Amino acid sequence: MTVGFIGLGSMGRPMALRLLAAGHRLGVYARRPEAAAALVDAGATAHPTPAAVAGTCDVVITMVTGTADVEEVLLGPDGVAQGARRGLVAIDMSTVSPLGTRRVAAALAARGVQMLDAPVTGGVAGAGNGTLTIMVGGEPAVLDRMKPVLACLGNNIVHMGGAGAGQTAKACNQLALLVTAEGVAEALALARRCGLDPASVRQALLGGIAASRVLDVFGARMIDRQLPAAFPSRLYHKDLHIVFDIARGAGQALPAASVVMEHIDTLMARDLGGQDISVLIELLEEAVK
Repeated sequence: MTVGFIGLGSMGRPMALRLLAAGHRLGVYARRPEAAAALVDAGATAHPTPAAVAGTCDVVITMVTGTADVEEVLLGPDGVAQGARRGLVAIDMSTVSPLGTRRVAAALAARGVQMLDAPVTGGVAGAGNGTLTIMVGGEPAVLDRMKPVLACLGNNIVHMGGAGAGQTAKACNQLALLVTAEGVAEALALARRCGLDPASVRQALLGGIAASRVLDVFGARMIDRQLPAAFPSRLYHKDLHIVFDIARGAGQALPAASVVMEHIDTLMARDLGGQDISVLIELLEEAVK
């Protein structure tokens, strides 16, 4: 299959490389040519616009930052819709607004392009290993056709419902992740203030019902103060705004998320949006009741 890939950042680049390794023909577009260099060296074809990518492909995958970016890449003057052949499938694997996704899906459908929203979780390691979880919204028949492509990228592909359902599921994932990260940060900060070794506390918690992937990965970063910027806090800030937009529309209160949002707002105000979310523990260590 000929696949197009747009969005070659820390997640998109290893995902695109996996598609090449699986034997798919690959066309790519990047605003910065250097972002595509490794893929071109591996056999991909670079194109000057998203429209040009679409004109050569059976499916185009997008992995960009925000809702406006998705709309621009898919529907803009040089967007995918401008170059798409009828029957093209657009798979957006970004984390964006469900409402925006439904709007884009309707606009593409009017031009004969089918769309899946398929955001992922699993981080950069999962992108490189092909072990992402993929939450999919869209028509089941389209997903069935696209599974050979998605299976190159993830080992847990779950259909959530119609257009936008994948993005809603991803918002729920981010909500659970961030509230859990807050709880881990509070627990480890309390342990330290009480004179305990946070590393020993984490080790004990990992053996009980409080164990979680967040405690494992982010807890270690909080203790070691190793704060990689592969997925900076500013992106979680964006994601949490999406969560609250969904919650307002659904009439659902999110009290724990409100606390997390206050703390991430503080990170942004301190120009710490480029740091890993594990930096939350430093805010809590400053706080004295």
